[in-house]
Amino acid sequence: MVFDHVTIRVSDLVRSRGFYELALGQPTYDGEFIEWSGFSILAGPNVAHRLHVGFGVPDRDAVDAWWRRMTDAGFESDGEPGPRPQYGSTYYGAFVLDPDGNSIEAMHHESSVPSGIQHLWLRTRDIDAARAFYETIASVSGIELKYDEPERFLYRFLDDQGSFSFVVGDEPTENVHLAFTAPGRATVDAFYTAAIASGYRDNGAPGERPQYHPGYFAAFVLDPDGHNVEAVFHDLRS
Repeated sequence: MVFDHVTIRVSDLVRSRGFYELALGQPTYDGEFIEWSGFSILAGPNVAHRLHVGFGVPDRDAVDAWWRRMTDAGFESDGEPGPRPQYGSTYYGAFVLDPDGNSIEAMHHESSVPSGIQHLWLRTRDIDAARAFYETIASVSGIELKYDEPERFLYRFLDDQGSFSFVVGDEPTENVHLAFTAPGRATVDAFYTAAIASGYRDNGAPGERPQYHPGYFAAFVLDPDGHNVEAVFHDLRS
């Protein structure tokens, strides 16, 4: 699996659309929700807060240009362009806050992809509970544990394209929808079964969701922080 999509609800759709169009370009889908190649927004309630999303750009000059463009438009800086050696010897990034205070980054390093979501960071009050949930679904979600520390863990996709981390925080990240792409319906079933058998909350049993498109087969569970976690198979034969 990889990130199929990450969705957040926003308090002001017009203002957030303006922010993300400036940050990411023209939407790839514009309907009930607004999407940029796997990252999407829609109007609240249950607005997302305290999320960090890193997007890849082609090079360091693109990081600089992105930050200038966003801050010149009046959006608040959350970190000027520069090296971040704590993340890697070639890591270079810049950070801006979206209208709801989420930290959005443009980043580049020697193995990053020049577009799309590269990583997520989410805060949690209970790192052990979060870790236990993602351990439960790891084997059927195409993710592997890469870093495991008392106050942080990181999962990376098996194809090495993308990662997500949970870190300890007194104010947790709220209301994120994280969807993984599944290779088939059986994987969606296994994802749901593993989570429910371990006592996690159902948010939608395996089945088709034709309102999204014919052949959209998905299941949903809630992680300990209330994030909506989905496995989805796009059955294009349907």
